[in-house]
Amino acid sequence: MAAQPLFNNNCASCHKNTKSSADEGLLKENSAPSTDTLATMTPEAIYAALTTGAMVQQAAKLGDDDKKLIAEFFGGRPLGAADQGDAKNMTNHCAANPQMGNISPDASWTGWSADLTNTRFQSAKAAGISADQTAKLKLKWAFGMPAGVETYGQPTIAAGRLFIGDDNSFVYSLNASTGCVYWSFQAEAQVRTAIALGPVTGRGTTRFAAYFGDRKGNTYAVDAHNGELLWKINTEPRVLSHVTGSPVVHDGRVYVGIAGSEEVASGDPHYPCCTYRGNLSALDANTGKIIWKSYTIPEEPKPTKKNSLGTQLWAPAGASIWSAPTIDTKLKAIYVSTGNAFTEPAAKTSDAIVAFDMATGKMLWSYQGVENDASPQGCGGRGPKGEQCPEHPGPDWDFANSPILKTLAGGKRVLVAAHKGGTAVAVDPDNKGALLWKADLTDGATAGSGGQIMWGGAADDQNVYYPLQTGAVAALKLADGTSAWLKHIDPAAGAGGRPRRGLVAALTVIPGVVFAGGWDGVLHALSTADGHELWQYATAHDYTTVNGVTAKGGSLGDPGAAIVSGMLYVGSGYIGTGNGMPGNVLLAFAPE
Repeated sequence: MAAQPLFNNNCASCHKNTKSSADEGLLKENSAPSTDTLATMTPEAIYAALTTGAMVQQAAKLGDDDKKLIAEFFGGRPLGAADQGDAKNMTNHCAANPQMGNISPDASWTGWSADLTNTRFQSAKAAGISADQTAKLKLKWAFGMPAGVETYGQPTIAAGRLFIGDDNSFVYSLNASTGCVYWSFQAEAQVRTAIALGPVTGRGTTRFAAYFGDRKGNTYAVDAHNGELLWKINTEPRVLSHVTGSPVVHDGRVYVGIAGSEEVASGDPHYPCCTYRGNLSALDANTGKIIWKSYTIPEEPKPTKKNSLGTQLWAPAGASIWSAPTIDTKLKAIYVSTGNAFTEPAAKTSDAIVAFDMATGKMLWSYQGVENDASPQGCGGRGPKGEQCPEHPGPDWDFANSPILKTLAGGKRVLVAAHKGGTAVAVDPDNKGALLWKADLTDGATAGSGGQIMWGGAADDQNVYYPLQTGAVAALKLADGTSAWLKHIDPAAGAGGRPRRGLVAALTVIPGVVFAGGWDGVLHALSTADGHELWQYATAHDYTTVNGVTAKGGSLGDPGAAIVSGMLYVGSGYIGTGNGMPGNVLLAFAPE
C-alpha cells in the first residue's frame, strides 16, 4: 500500500491538517502533531516514534515496511540517507578543489536544458560528439548514489564540473572527466530537480551558485565551488508542496515553480481538500528574496461544502507546475505548463500552458489543453468514490513537461508542449497563445494509458521529438505538426525475462541524433532523419563505481541524458508511478 492511504487509514484521525475547520477544536486539545508538523521532521525521528517512541502502541498493527513508508513520506527522503550520503564517507575524493572557472555556453549543460527555451538540444560544438561517433560510445565511469533508489536528478555540467541531486537528499559536485567527488550538500528532502548555475555578487569570494529545489518545497543556493549554503527559502511552506522542475536562472533572478500533491490526501475524509494552487516565483539570485509570486489559478480558494464528518471542503485548487519554466527573452515573458485540477469546476488554467510577465509576474494568457480535468486521487475506476470526488472525474492529463520555444525559418515562433493524454500542441507566443496545430500521438493506444507522454521532448530546427509509453519515439514537423517519422522500439527482457515496454524519460538531441531511455533501462540513440537505431546501452545491471558505493541501474525515467565536451551523462533508476526498476547510479560515456 502507498504511504498516503496507510496514513489515512491508521493515523489521520489524530494527526490533523491545520486547515481543517471541522477539527480546529480538536487540534487545540490534541497533543498529536499536525501533518504540517510531521512534514518538518526527519524520517528517522518519525520512524523512531513509530517503533520505540510515543507512537508504539498506535502503530502496533503496522508492519515495519509500512512504518518506513510513512516515515519516508513525511520525512521527504530515505531512512539512513543522512548517514550514508555524505561525500566524506566515499572514496575517490578529488586531490584538489581549484576555483571554478567561467561557465561557457560552448562547454556546458546547466539546468533542465542547455538553453533557456527548453529545447534539450545541444549544438555540435558544445556536445563534442558527432552522429558518426555515437556508435562508439563506451562506459567511462560510474558513480553510486548512497541510499538512493531513484536517480531523479539530471546532471548539470559546466567548467569541467558535474552537479547532480538525488532522492537521498544530497547534491554532489564531481569532476566531469573522472567522477572524483569535490563536495556534497544535504538538503532537507529529496532533490529531484536539475541543478541550475549562475553568477552571484555580494557573497564574499563566491562567484557562481548552484540552485535547486527539494521535495519539501525549499529552494537553495549553494556556492558552486565548495557547496556552502548561501540561502534557502520556501515560497509555499506547507505539507505536500514540492519543487520538482529545475529552477531557471536569468538576468540576476531565479524562477522556480511549485507543485503540490494535495490531491493524494483528498481521500482522507479528515482532510480539507483542496486549497493548494501551483505558483511561480521570481527570486533575487544573490539573496533569495521573493521579487514576485504568482499563482497559476488567480482565484483564491473558498469554502464550498462540508462532508459527512464535518470537514470543510474548498475550491478551486490544482494546476501544479511540475517542470522547468521557459524563458522568452524577446517578449520578456516566462512560460510554464500546469497539471490537472483537484476540484470542480476545473480551473481554466489547469492542464494548460500559461504565460507570465517576467518583470511583474502578471499572468498574460493561457491555453488549456484538456478541459474539465478535476481528478483527485481515488476518484477514477469502478470502486466507491469519496465525497471529495467530482461527479465526472477527469483523466489526469497533466502537462508534465516544459514548453519548448522554437524559432522557425522565416522568423515564425512556436511554443510546443505535450500532455499525458498523448496530444502535442503548438501555440503562438506572439499571439497570446493562439493554437497553431495539434497532433495525436496516442499511437493506437487508449489515450492516457499506453500512449501517454510524461517528462518531455526535445527539438532541433526541423522537428520536435516525443517518447511514448507505447514504446516508440515520434518526430513531428515543427512547422505544422505533421509526422516526420515514428519508430517503435522493442523492449529488453526485464526481471524474470518479462519485457517492459515504454519510453518515459525526457529526450535529448544533438545534430543527427536523438537519445531516448525506457522502462527497460535501455538508452537508445536514434537517427533524427528517420529514427533508425545507431546505438544502445542496457543500464539495468550492477556497477563497480569510482566512489566505492554499491550501485545498480534500473529504469530510465524522469531525467534524460546531458551531453557536453565529448561525454554523455545519464542517471539510471526510476520507479515512478509505473512500478519501474530502482537504481542509484550516474553513468558517464565517451566515444572510444
